[in-house]
Amino acid sequence: MATFLYKLGRLAFRRRHFVALVWVALLTLAGVGAASAPAAGNTSFSIPGTEAQKAFDLLEQRFPGMSADGATARVVFKAPGGGKVTDAAAKATVKKTVKELGSGSEVASVADPYTGHAVSKDGTIAYASVKYKVSGMELADSTRDDLKAAAQDARDAGLTVEVGGDALSATPETGSSEVIGIAIAAVVLVITFGSLLAAGLPLLTAIIGVGIGVSSITALASALDLGSTTSTLATMIGLAVGIDYALFIVSRYRAELAEGREREEAAGRAVGTAGSAVVFAGLTVVIALVGLSVVNIPMLTKMGVAAAGTVAIAVLIALTMIPALLGYAGRKVKPAGQKSKLLGGGRAPKNPDRPNMGTRWARFVVRRPVAVLLLGVVGLGAAALPATSLELGLPDDGSQPVSTTQRRAYDLLSEGFGPGFNGPLMVVVDAKGSTDPKAAFDEVGKEIKGLKDVVTVTPAAPNKAGDTATITVVPDSKPSSATTEDLVHAIRDKGADIAAKTDSQVLVTGSTAMNIDVSQKLNDALLPYLALVVGLAFLLLIVVFRSVLVPLKAALGFLLSVLAALGAVVAVFQWGWLSGLMNVEETGPVMSMMPIFMVGVVFGLAMDYEVFLVTRMREAYVHGEKPGQAVVTGFRHGARVVTAAAVIMIAVFSGFIGSSESMVKMIGFGLAIAVFFDAFIVRMAIVPAVLALLGKRAWWLPKWLDRALPNVDVEGEGLRTLADVGEEKELVRA
Repeated sequence: MATFLYKLGRLAFRRRHFVALVWVALLTLAGVGAASAPAAGNTSFSIPGTEAQKAFDLLEQRFPGMSADGATARVVFKAPGGGKVTDAAAKATVKKTVKELGSGSEVASVADPYTGHAVSKDGTIAYASVKYKVSGMELADSTRDDLKAAAQDARDAGLTVEVGGDALSATPETGSSEVIGIAIAAVVLVITFGSLLAAGLPLLTAIIGVGIGVSSITALASALDLGSTTSTLATMIGLAVGIDYALFIVSRYRAELAEGREREEAAGRAVGTAGSAVVFAGLTVVIALVGLSVVNIPMLTKMGVAAAGTVAIAVLIALTMIPALLGYAGRKVKPAGQKSKLLGGGRAPKNPDRPNMGTRWARFVVRRPVAVLLLGVVGLGAAALPATSLELGLPDDGSQPVSTTQRRAYDLLSEGFGPGFNGPLMVVVDAKGSTDPKAAFDEVGKEIKGLKDVVTVTPAAPNKAGDTATITVVPDSKPSSATTEDLVHAIRDKGADIAAKTDSQVLVTGSTAMNIDVSQKLNDALLPYLALVVGLAFLLLIVVFRSVLVPLKAALGFLLSVLAALGAVVAVFQWGWLSGLMNVEETGPVMSMMPIFMVGVVFGLAMDYEVFLVTRMREAYVHGEKPGQAVVTGFRHGARVVTAAAVIMIAVFSGFIGSSESMVKMIGFGLAIAVFFDAFIVRMAIVPAVLALLGKRAWWLPKWLDRALPNVDVEGEGLRTLADVGEEKELVRA
């Protein structure tokens, strides 16, 4: 592989005009496609294989036009100054608002609070339920605007009006902090390279790669049902890896220049060696992201595949456009150790023979491996302790900031009707096989009324055929509570008994039940996903490092990182530590998607640093250095780059903490803290300590396995052969 990439790097350097033209053409094509593509909302949401989804599908069949999975809105009214919504003036305003709410083309139905028994016992609070024909993720912006306008008209008339439900779901805003993250990355690159031009190359190529990726997602959004969160994740991952991959190759190019090689040769060798590490690092990220399809949640699968595509683009750009741009830059990109005149170039270093910080740190670790290893493991273990209290759930309006109308509507409904009213359960009774469907419906209602934590059970509402009915159950507890989850399981357990008695099927659905099913599905998929992703990457790393123990150590170190990161997420978002600093207005259960998502993304990124750092050590060991000295050599050449790459990635991810969407905020924080733990504690401390303790055993590989594995030559041994052949040719000519 090193030889092929070496030739590719030299070709891109020589044919830089063609390479640059191809990438600019792709960016233009993707941009035109995005601009001309039909507008698309957020992706539709379905969870195949869950009971809640089966109930939704059944309702679509038995209740045509019901739009069971359509968006809902609850417009909540409260009379001012201790008045009642049943007063004449307030009642007239509410009825006028209800009429406005029913005027949209996407509105399926609107329930009048006065005829639908939706007025609180004390008469101070009422709500109108609006049902839409499409899901909240597919609603047109004009429909949302009409909903907000109707609520505002009622406010102007003197009522307190708030709107809850999924009809107001909108594209999250990341805010200016994302730009700050990129700015920090730029500063780190300038410090690392000592050159504005060299620092600009990784930023430029990363932005081009993300531009192509996100524009392609936008262009295909309508056709493939991709949503806004998909492009957010692609931007987050694409920027981080795009900058890091380019950084690694530019850094190696400058090191090759410092050894006296010509610029084209240096570009070829940089792509042949560092490019090999980039390819395998990118493959681990792609495996981790595509592996999210194992969960069988379409939205998560699309997010993972789209982000993986952006990572693949980042790898290709690093391998081709970086050497092309280096060709354009010429002598303006200085060899390692030299700075541009603008940044103080021309002055000789104070002590050029003094070991750099990476070398000094590696020597310290090699001398005291046990102490460093214990300190690192104990520290990460302490950070992981909060993860033992991990509570999973999906966000609802109760987890929204108190400044939002959704949260205020949630609180008003809790005040007027009880906390469980915000998460009613819909029980679907399929009595098609029953000899007496009505008796089956009555039996289900009777059994549910006898359960704990049930406040209200509405009479069964059958379809026209009379073979299927819906029953609404209002719990006594809030939707995200463990008590409500227990109630859902209790109804399902009762349903199994009822099915045996009445030849009917009982299914529980609704947003609350769907959230519970999603959480369970994600929990069940975590171990198979972990086994698949870690297993495939483990095999890949065996090929890269020609070792069994190094990949094993890499996987165990990753588990430490992800557990510590989950502990930090629990401490901030569940316990509320530093919540003010992170602008977390409401604490609560951690998003159920978070563990499996962090496992996927963090594993891919963690392997980046493993490959970047350890390939340098492997290269030194293969070329004859002793194991301890190889560790030091790897740090001398790689520590500065890995440190810069980690700081950049942390800065990019931290930029998403400013998002208005709690899910994006949590993902940004989780990934940033995970990269910090993995890069600076696992890869920079635990890894060299373990390698120092293992010595030559770290690079042990059974002979039969060594013969069976393909030789991918990540260390660039083939390039030395090419160099020897070139020298022989020169001698013959002489």
